[in-house]
Amino acid sequence: MTARPASTRRLVVMDVDSTLITQEVVELLADHAGTRELVTDVTERAMRGEIDFAESLRERVATLAGVPVSAFEDVLEKVTLTPGAPELVAELQRRGWTVALVSGGFEEIVAPLAARLGITHFRANRLEVSDGRLTGRTTGPVIDRATKEVTLRDLAAAEGVDMADTVAIGDGANDLDMIGAAGIGIAFAAKPVVVAQAPYSVPGPRLDAVLEIIDAQA
Repeated sequence: MTARPASTRRLVVMDVDSTLITQEVVELLADHAGTRELVTDVTERAMRGEIDFAESLRERVATLAGVPVSAFEDVLEKVTLTPGAPELVAELQRRGWTVALVSGGFEEIVAPLAARLGITHFRANRLEVSDGRLTGRTTGPVIDRATKEVTLRDLAAAEGVDMADTVAIGDGANDLDMIGAAGIGIAFAAKPVVVAQAPYSVPGPRLDAVLEIIDAQA
């Protein structure tokens, strides 16, 4: 492959839960429903690729029925950015690259996180609310592994970035399609099934370590 000039403008799309942040938001919400153990087990199975993501999302969200929307504030206070995440985003933005988030998690948390980091492109699931409480269902299309890849391609087209100049970063089986489609696909602190299939892998703990891989392809 012909090396690209260092000035090449890239699109970098990142997963959120266990990639940009250290936690799984659905598990933090499950603390408010008393279903953490069940939800964690389903999450782990989904991230290992043992069960379909859409089905796993339905199972986990169903346990959140009745949780008040005020729980979002508590979760946002508890969310921890992965070490190196702010530094990575700041450096990518300094270079004039487009940064986007695509998450199987929830827009109610992803949106304020994106705003905090100055990221304007994001896509995530939405939780259905009735009378100030979660219904245990999502609204709109599920952001699964196929949708993540479509989002990567759509953003690349919208931003005028060749797919060869895209970067996708994630940790779970739900990220494999976009990792495989990107010019540079990186498994970060990922499950073994993802590490085995991703072109590149960074074990962590710092997210900005992915810059070494990206810059090596310049």
